[in-house]
Amino acid sequence: MRMVKKYGLCVLLVISMVTSLCGCQTKRKAEKKSENSSLTQLTMVLDQSPNTNHTGIYVAQQLGYFEDVGLEVEIVLPPDEGTTDVVASGTAEFGIDTQEDLAEGFSADNPVTATAVAAILQHNLQGIISTKDKGIDSFKKIEDHSFATNDTLMEQTILRVAMEGEGGDFGRVHLLSSFVDNAVDALHTDIDCAWIYYGWEGIRCQLAGMVTNFVPFASTNEAFDYYSPVIIGNNKFLSEQPDTSRAFLSAVKKGYQYAIDHPKKAAEILCDNAPELDAQLVEKSQQYLKDKYIADAAQFGVFDSDRWNTFYNWLWQNKIIPREIPENTGFTNEYIMD
Repeated sequence: MRMVKKYGLCVLLVISMVTSLCGCQTKRKAEKKSENSSLTQLTMVLDQSPNTNHTGIYVAQQLGYFEDVGLEVEIVLPPDEGTTDVVASGTAEFGIDTQEDLAEGFSADNPVTATAVAAILQHNLQGIISTKDKGIDSFKKIEDHSFATNDTLMEQTILRVAMEGEGGDFGRVHLLSSFVDNAVDALHTDIDCAWIYYGWEGIRCQLAGMVTNFVPFASTNEAFDYYSPVIIGNNKFLSEQPDTSRAFLSAVKKGYQYAIDHPKKAAEILCDNAPELDAQLVEKSQQYLKDKYIADAAQFGVFDSDRWNTFYNWLWQNKIIPREIPENTGFTNEYIMD
C-alpha cells in the first residue's frame, strides 16, 4: 500500500490527468445532477485501488450519509501520478494522500495548494515484515539480509536511522530494487524483508498461513509515528465552502464510526463496491483496523500537531526535503472537529 507521488506538474499534465480520471465520468455526473439537482456534487479521489483504509468513505456513500448532508460524492481511482495534483488543481475537491508523500509538495518552491483535513489512521502502521525463520525481529537484524526498496531517499533514510538507533549498520543491507504490492509473493522470492502496511499486507500474510516477524517503525523513533493515510482538501474549496467541507467530513466520520462498530457489515459494503477484492482479506483487515481508526485520539480524524511537526522537522534535519516546512503547515482540524 505504498505509493510514490510527484508534485509540481505542468498544466498540460494536469489536463491529461483530469481527462484520464474524469473524462468518462462527466456524462454520468451530469445525469446524476439532473436526477437530483438539490445535491451538491463532489469528487473524492482515492490514493490507490480500494482497500480497508477507504471503507468509511464507501460506507458513507452506500448508506446515504453523504446524501443526508446534501451531497452527491463520486469516488474515483487516482491517475498513476497520484491524487494531490488533481485535488490542488480543483478538479476534485477531496482526495487521499499520506503525510510522507505530501512533504515534497509542501517543501516545493510553489507549495501544493491542498491541506490534510482528516487522519484516517491515528498511528503509523508501516514496518518491516519477514518470515520468522530469517530472525529479523529488530531493525538491527536486517543486517546481511535483502530488503525490497523503492529507491527513494526518504525510505532508505528512515530505514538507516531505524537501524542505527539499534546499533545496526545500514551498509550491510542488500538492497533489491523492487515494488512490493503483495508481501506473500515477495517473501517467497529472494526478498528477505519488505516495507509494508500491516493492516493489509500483514493480514494477507496471516491468511496465507505464514509465520512472520513485523517490526513497526513507530516503535523505534517518535518521528516515525506520522500520519498515513490522510484525507486532503483543495485549499480554495475549503476556504470558500467551509460548511460543505464540514458536511462532507461529518458524513465520512459517520462512515468510519460505522466501520468501527460494524466491521463485518462494513467489509461487505467495501466488497460490494470493489468485488475484485478478496472478501476474507477485507474482513480480517477490517477487524484489525476497527481499533486503529481512532485509537487513543479524542475522535476520528484529528491531528496531533506535535506529531505532525516532529516528522517534518526530522525530514528537514536529515536533508530529505529541499527546504524547511513551517510549523503546523499542511494540516487542519478545523473541518473535522465536532
